[in-house]
Amino acid sequence: MYQGVFVKLEVAQSILAGVLADARGRGLNPLAVAVLDARGALRALLAQDGTSTKRAEIAMGKANAAISMGLGTRDIAKRPPHFLAAVTHAVGGLFVPVPGGVLVKDAAGEIIGAVGVSGDTSDNDEAAAIAGITGQGLVADTGA
Repeated sequence: MYQGVFVKLEVAQSILAGVLADARGRGLNPLAVAVLDARGALRALLAQDGTSTKRAEIAMGKANAAISMGLGTRDIAKRPPHFLAAVTHAVGGLFVPVPGGVLVKDAAGEIIGAVGVSGDTSDNDEAAAIAGITGQGLVADTGA
């Protein structure tokens, strides 16, 4: 069980394992998965064999968008394009505002990190992220 302010390495690795187990069980395309802590620091990253070359950057961009805005990327995707362009510029470009970036919250509702998944459809990416997060007894916030 998670205890602390940020996603610890062991928890990040377990979230990755949960994402991959869900993806295998549903026959998803190869994925890239990024786990950031509440500061936006990278805790874990992987790209499965067969995924395209920039999927890891897209996964990091989804997680970074969620943690930067304090919103799941499903909500962020609803914002006006000019706002998204401005925020992308403000955060240095690593900002992918499409579903698949999910906030990780503890039982008290505090944001402790974010997970970004890329490789299948955005809806499937998001569902795999949710499975990895909730499998650790944490709360997944997609911004829906």
